[in-house]
Amino acid sequence: MEKLMIVYCSCKVIWTLLVTILGYANTLPVGDDSICTAEELAKYSIIFTGKWSQTAFPKQYPLYRPPAQWSSMLGVTHSSDYSMWKKNEYASNGVRDFAEKGEAWVLMKEIEEAGEKIQSVHGIFSAPAISSGTGQTSTELEVHSRHPLVSFVVRIVPSPDWFVGIDSLNLCEGDHWMEEVSIDLFPYDAGTDSGFTFSSPNFATIPQDTVTEITCSSPSHPANSFYYPKLKILPPIAQVTMVKLKKNHLGLPAPYLNLPAKSNEIIDSVSETPLDCEVSQWSSWGLCRGLCRKTGTKIRTRFVLLQPANNGMPCPNLDEETGCEPENCV
Repeated sequence: MEKLMIVYCSCKVIWTLLVTILGYANTLPVGDDSICTAEELAKYSIIFTGKWSQTAFPKQYPLYRPPAQWSSMLGVTHSSDYSMWKKNEYASNGVRDFAEKGEAWVLMKEIEEAGEKIQSVHGIFSAPAISSGTGQTSTELEVHSRHPLVSFVVRIVPSPDWFVGIDSLNLCEGDHWMEEVSIDLFPYDAGTDSGFTFSSPNFATIPQDTVTEITCSSPSHPANSFYYPKLKILPPIAQVTMVKLKKNHLGLPAPYLNLPAKSNEIIDSVSETPLDCEVSQWSSWGLCRGLCRKTGTKIRTRFVLLQPANNGMPCPNLDEETGCEPENCV
C-alpha cells in the first residue's frame, strides 16, 4: 500500500508540473520573433536600389509624363502581431492609397494605431524617392528584440497600383542579429486597380482582389506591361540591402558609407530582356487593281504595335500582295 501511495504521489507531481509548463507555454507570444535572445536593440542601414531600366524592362517603358521612377520608401519595424501587407491577402486602405497614389497619411495612421493598441510597432522609417527607374536611396532603422521584423513598401511610378516591398523579414537569428541581408524585389499588384499598363487610367477593382505577385506570365494578357512569355522569371526590378551598424567605442552606431549607383550602365549589363516585335491583325483586302481580262493585284496591310528591343524578333512584312480578277469590267 505504501508503494502505491508513492507511485500515486509521483504521478500527481509530474501531472502538476506538466499542467504548469503547458499553461505557461500558452501565455508566450507566438511568432518568429518570440525566440529572439539577441541584444535588445540593433541599428541597420537600409539601401534600396532601383533596377527598373529600359534594357531589363523594355515593354512600354515609361519615358515621359511621368518617366519611370520610385516613390519614397515607407517602412516599419514590428512584432508578429502586426502586418503591413501580405501576399494573397487584402490590402488595407492605407496600402491601397500608397500603392495607387503614393499617399502615406492613412497608412501612417494604421501603423500608429497598431502600435498604440497592441504595442506591436517599434518604429517607422522612410527614405527619399528616386527620380528615375535606376538609382539608390537609403535610411536607417532600429529593431528591438521584441520587434525584430521589418516591412516596407515602395510604389512603382507610374502604375495603377503596383509596388515592391518586404513583408515581415526577421533580422534576428536566435541569439544574434544578422550582419547583412540582400533581397531581390519583384513587382506586386495591390488588387485595388484593374489597369494592365504603367499608364493605365484609374479603374477600381470591384470587388477588391488580394495582393498578388506580377510575373512574366501573370496576368496572362499581352497588354500587361510585365508580360514576357518567353522568360521563365522576370529580372529583379529592385533590390534591398540591410547592413547592421557596428558600435564605436562610445557605444554609438558607426556611420555606414553608402555610395550611390554610378549609372544604369552597370545595372543594364546584368539583365537584357529581349522584346519581340508585335504587329496588328491584317486589314481587309483592298480593291483589285489592274487591266480588264488580265490578272490584277490587291494589297492588305498591318502596323507595328511594339517595336523590338534587345535583339528581339524583328518585325515581319507590313504589307502583303496577292493576285485577283479586276471587277466591274465591261
